[in-house]
Amino acid sequence: MPTHCIPFRDTNYFSPLICDYLDEKSTLKPFYNRFPKLENFQDQIAEKKASFSKTSRSVLVASLNKQYKNTKTSPQTLKNIDALQNENTFTVTTGHQLNIFTGPLYFFYKIISTINLCKELKAANPNYHFVPIYWMATEDHDFEEINYFNFDGKKVSWNRKASGPVGELDLEGIKSVFEVFSKQLPKSKNSDKLIELFQNSYLENNNLTEATRYLVNHLFAEFGLVIIDGNDKSLKNAFIPYIKEELINQSSFENVSKTNEKLNSLSENYKIQVNPREINLFYIKFGLRERIVEIDGIYQVLETEISWNKKQLLEEVENHPERFSPNVILRPVFQEVVLPNLCYIGGGGELAYWFQLKSNFEAQNIPFPMLLLRNSVLLTTNKQQEKLEKLGLENKDLFLKQSDLLTKVTKDISKIKIDFSEQKDHLKKQFEDLYQLAEQTDKSFKGAVSAQETKQINGLEHLEKRLLKAQKRKQSDVLQRVKSMQNELFPNQSLQERQTNFSTFYLEFGDQLIQQLMVNLQPLKNEFIILNLE
Repeated sequence: MPTHCIPFRDTNYFSPLICDYLDEKSTLKPFYNRFPKLENFQDQIAEKKASFSKTSRSVLVASLNKQYKNTKTSPQTLKNIDALQNENTFTVTTGHQLNIFTGPLYFFYKIISTINLCKELKAANPNYHFVPIYWMATEDHDFEEINYFNFDGKKVSWNRKASGPVGELDLEGIKSVFEVFSKQLPKSKNSDKLIELFQNSYLENNNLTEATRYLVNHLFAEFGLVIIDGNDKSLKNAFIPYIKEELINQSSFENVSKTNEKLNSLSENYKIQVNPREINLFYIKFGLRERIVEIDGIYQVLETEISWNKKQLLEEVENHPERFSPNVILRPVFQEVVLPNLCYIGGGGELAYWFQLKSNFEAQNIPFPMLLLRNSVLLTTNKQQEKLEKLGLENKDLFLKQSDLLTKVTKDISKIKIDFSEQKDHLKKQFEDLYQLAEQTDKSFKGAVSAQETKQINGLEHLEKRLLKAQKRKQSDVLQRVKSMQNELFPNQSLQERQTNFSTFYLEFGDQLIQQLMVNLQPLKNEFIILNLE
């Protein structure tokens, strides 16, 4: 299966912060621990090994065994869970929301990047064991972000009222989603498999956590993936000291705020992803997930009558740690406290907010994981590649803005030259002579010379645009095919992986889709992959 790769920076879809990180720009070094290169993992292993206790491993394994109690999984996954008891076993983790039917394609790329990195680490470090982890974001409460997926250019939505952690939602109304989706599928063996997978995941389970666990386990258990739900009392027990620290000392706010100032000072192009609150915890109970705030020594849950004084609050933490839910600032801390983790794999936006957190990890004496940008992929077919060749396009051309792409193609295929650069250069040389003449005669004449230069340059640019427009009309048939091609591969002028659901490709390629992704995704390569599915 042929692949092509282009640097992330050349796609123009990744932020300056991420591109500078991949280039290992020295000014960013204070915001991460070690760059994800194979040779750097030994030091990361040593650091995590020294800090992650045998007791922590026992708690983790007991929790996972309980979570998997009613899940039929693979021998590989069961072996990986058991291996976590061993001090020479470490994890590589990715996390994602509980999107309906996995949501966009990049969900697959996150998990496969994680599995493949574990394989690379094992090959390089045979005396250690590495377990791929998918952390389910069961405590998130933004239902509108996860209640749909795109299929055949249309949104398939789960419409219902929702509040509290999404993982606890029952599956009321999901049957109508199943009916809408299944009606859109053509008759084939692969569509039958998709229908069965959706049905078994969402119509045979009690809540969204169970449904997502079933779905992801079915797709990836053969590769040893371990799925973890952080909304677990035993895991939250291990997090109690950090919950108390956050509630009483509120140090995360100060640590992350200072880091944000430093990032801002480096470049105006570095966008701050998240801003800390004084208390970065929610309270969850009976379909509720609301922020905790402190006002004059009294701790309150917003939009409720729930409140405590300091003593009562600490008792609540001791008795019910499961009711305290970390926000985006503290969730990574929670993850690294309960897992023997070496590396977090995420998208550009995720890594950007992780860069804001290192000082907070250091203040709480928690090893900061290595940060790896997940693989990004553009899936194409033989038919699409043939069309590209006929149109004289390279894969990298597709990443241009559509207006720039159409201009490029017009200039490439036009029989006349649509570039007045030589004329502009010649004109500028003539005006240089006029400027010298003005200096020798009357300096006040320079303003008139400058105005005339601007007018004539603008005139040439106007003529150039008119000529380009005329040639675009002349080549309209070809340009329409180019436009259709790009729209097909970049739906809504966005990356395919952020829009398209896996089912679109599964219909044609079936289980080979995952197998080929497993073969071709190389997490440490740091390039955008164009993968031709044959």
